[in-house]
Amino acid sequence: MQGLVAFLRGLGASRLMAMMAVSAALIGFFAFVIMRVTTPQMTTLFTDLSAEDSSGIVKDLERQAIPFELRNDGAVIMVPKDKVTRLRMKLAESNLPKGGGVGYEIFDKSDALGTTSFVQNINHLRALEGELARTIRAIDRIQAARVHLVLPERPLFAREIPEPSASIVVRVRGQLEPQQIRAIRHVVASAVNGLKPQRVSIVDEAGRLLADGATTEADNAVGDERRAAFEKRMRKQVEDIVSSVVGQGRARVQLSADFDYNKITQTSDKFDPEGRVLRSSQSREESSATAENNGQVTVNNELPGNQGGPNGVAARDQSKKSEETNNYEISRTTKTEVTEAGRVNRISVAVLVDGSYAKNEKGEQVYQDRSKEQLDRIAALVRSAIGFDQKRGDQVEVVNLRFAEAPSVPPVVEPTGFLAMLQFTKDDVMYGIELAVMMLLGLVVLFMVIRPLVKRILAAEVIPALNDAMSPALADGSAHGGEGSGQALIPNSNANALIDVAQVQGQVHAQAVHRVGELAERNPNETASIIRQWLSEEAKQHA
Repeated sequence: MQGLVAFLRGLGASRLMAMMAVSAALIGFFAFVIMRVTTPQMTTLFTDLSAEDSSGIVKDLERQAIPFELRNDGAVIMVPKDKVTRLRMKLAESNLPKGGGVGYEIFDKSDALGTTSFVQNINHLRALEGELARTIRAIDRIQAARVHLVLPERPLFAREIPEPSASIVVRVRGQLEPQQIRAIRHVVASAVNGLKPQRVSIVDEAGRLLADGATTEADNAVGDERRAAFEKRMRKQVEDIVSSVVGQGRARVQLSADFDYNKITQTSDKFDPEGRVLRSSQSREESSATAENNGQVTVNNELPGNQGGPNGVAARDQSKKSEETNNYEISRTTKTEVTEAGRVNRISVAVLVDGSYAKNEKGEQVYQDRSKEQLDRIAALVRSAIGFDQKRGDQVEVVNLRFAEAPSVPPVVEPTGFLAMLQFTKDDVMYGIELAVMMLLGLVVLFMVIRPLVKRILAAEVIPALNDAMSPALADGSAHGGEGSGQALIPNSNANALIDVAQVQGQVHAQAVHRVGELAERNPNETASIIRQWLSEEAKQHA
């Protein structure tokens, strides 16, 4: 301890403060580096959270003692990257995030014993609206959604049933496509009993009407989508077959289809008189006889087998009638034709192909037009691909023109196998760059600041200590010197110290000599006069 105290006293106040400042700077710098390196990398847990969901998630994270960060006024929560998956599953177990609405979980904690039917109906409507809003939010580009359902009750003794309706307000990123709007309407209509898609209205956060329930608008949208899908499919078929002949990227295809969206129903009856079939046949025969009695009505005349007259012979009128009825069924054919909407009236195709390239004698690529025979063959392939019908008015044009040379883009090759494991995300790259910059700064501070300071402090302390140790050593060497040696005996313990002193003094002398030489080179006249003055003074002293 005495040696330590003596060493600290020998340093002096200035050197001691410098060493303490350097030590504090080192400790602070390395503590910052260690804390920054050991701090977990934060990543997004959830985004676009409502205030209720954000509050519930924060309480759960605080209960689990998990570090987190809030951004965008609590709408975004950041957690350590290695805990994201586990936290999402844990929060899903607690029904978080709920999405700012209530669903069928409203019935989980309700007391149904004392609940009236009116309250039950209201809760059912709230739950249905909340579940539909959650389903709509699952669609891409939709941030939030609110659903309002109108489910009227059927009044008693009423013939007409009021139809249900729905209105939806959505907040979107960008703009919704027509098929997404139709999908929302059909999802809501399918989830509510008796609701038609035409009765669903959709409005965005800016007040723009996305769907107003017009039937004609929906039919036109469906027709346009069907036509676009047909044109895309046919264009791809033509491009594939033409590119296989002229080369990839050497053909441009434009296809236009004219559709007829009128629905036609035709019914026709055809009778064949030659195709008769006997359906029924009926025969009838009648015969009658009438006797002359001069208008007398007697019992004898009315008795069966009466032989009237005095001679037993009666005069009679006999008649016989035969009747036959035949019913025939004539052959009949009834034909009903229904032509659905979306018939193709005409297809027009324009195909532009590039020529061929060949090298000349100098090795340069020379453009060559394609022959008419080759263009005719390509046109025949295109006709076969689209189902060409001349009666329908289809048109196919194949033209050969030189393309403008476009810069070739090398294909992007996705790494596979072990290289796929070395792919880093943007966060990983930024984190590595941050660590590299901190390590570089640490090395710069260590070698450019700390090392020179320590070297100066140690060099300033070694010189007086060596001077103090050199004087008793020289005294001992002169006292104990041998008789014919003529040299001082230096103890082994002080040999290294004397060597260091000699090195330091030699460096000092060398620096002084170097400076004197520079001054002599710069001022030769003054240097010569000074030397003459020194020689004259020495001569006077010896005289």
